[in-house]
Amino acid sequence: MKAFGWLWSAYAVSTYGTWIAFGAFPLIAVKVLHSSAFAVSVLEAAGLTVAAVVAVPLGPWIQHRAKRPVMIGMDVVRFVAMVSVPVAYLVGRLSFGQLLVVSIVSGTANIVFTAASGAYLKHLVHGDDLLAANGRFEGTAWVATAAGPPLGGALIGLLGPVVTVAADAGSYLLSALAVGRIRGSDVATPGRSGAGDFPAGWRIILGDPVLRPLFLNAMITSGLIMATLPLLAVLLLGRYHFPAWQYGLAFGVPSLGGFAGARLSAPLAARYGRYRVLIVTGWLRSIFPLGLAFTRPGIPGLLTVIVVEGLLIGCMGVFNPISGTERLQRAPVEHAAQVVSAWSITSKLSQATCMVLWGVIATLTGPLAAITVSGVLLLGAPLLLPKRFGEAPDRSGGGPVRGDSSRHPTGGARPTT
Repeated sequence: MKAFGWLWSAYAVSTYGTWIAFGAFPLIAVKVLHSSAFAVSVLEAAGLTVAAVVAVPLGPWIQHRAKRPVMIGMDVVRFVAMVSVPVAYLVGRLSFGQLLVVSIVSGTANIVFTAASGAYLKHLVHGDDLLAANGRFEGTAWVATAAGPPLGGALIGLLGPVVTVAADAGSYLLSALAVGRIRGSDVATPGRSGAGDFPAGWRIILGDPVLRPLFLNAMITSGLIMATLPLLAVLLLGRYHFPAWQYGLAFGVPSLGGFAGARLSAPLAARYGRYRVLIVTGWLRSIFPLGLAFTRPGIPGLLTVIVVEGLLIGCMGVFNPISGTERLQRAPVEHAAQVVSAWSITSKLSQATCMVLWGVIATLTGPLAAITVSGVLLLGAPLLLPKRFGEAPDRSGGGPVRGDSSRHPTGGARPTT
């Protein structure tokens, strides 16, 4: 269907823009503004925290509005916020405070866009098609992740760090144009949002026997993994003096594993069952990050990061479509945006909390020691995974779906999960 194609195009172009600008803010903070490890962690964490808090009352608002205009509006907001960075840099007025404000504004818009696009996807794709849809969009994300950072690193080396931010800004305009080309029905829950609607997403998640453990595992795992990203930037770019192209290569090449994992997700689930595949990859993605404790300067350190991140991301490529499918299928249609929003908000808060805490730990012990602590704690996260999937109603209108099987997945699309 053409609607899938345009939604997919919008997702792809903005994702490529984001990954071309991967690490741009930490890089600008370290190389241009000469910020410390703690300041870089605060930059990442504060943007996530404030954006998540601001987005809390927006979940019901999104639910009661047509999703395509919301997505277009958020793309425009993200464009304006991101383009202000290269403009300020060119006139010599760029500051740490501006990076912080842009991080907050774009982070809030990201949460709103994610909630709206998730609810719209549920409107477009039903039943077992969701797993294949999630896999296809997951694959697109990882290809962008593989190609974007090396290209962004080359652009930074040639033209300076803010060029990639300008490219990211332009990608949001292209995304808005693609969403605007979608034709056909939209989705909105009748009625008006109110204060009582705020906790609906969390209430549904915590009341579901499968979503609850998936949610807790996701919050801890994503928080601990994301907490290491600013520290890796400081370690590789600052202490070990990696050039920008090597830094981009260290996170671009491993993403090919994510693409392979995403392509394998639906076939593996069909053969071995969704639950079994999710449990195995859930354990593996919590074991591999400990390998970052052995990161050293030079080529050996670069290879260590590539191998460890490749194994981690490969498991995530398999795990994420299955987890995202369960979440969408178990969310009631009338609360789909609130479920996605609640998940995204809590994830941002978890990541922000861990980033600040690990910034403190890095200040006291050093970046590598803090990264090692994160890897050790991750070993316990899989204990929170669900004990089983069981029978799950597909509340998108496609009938009941057995949680441990996926037999005939076909095409589709997925915005971020």
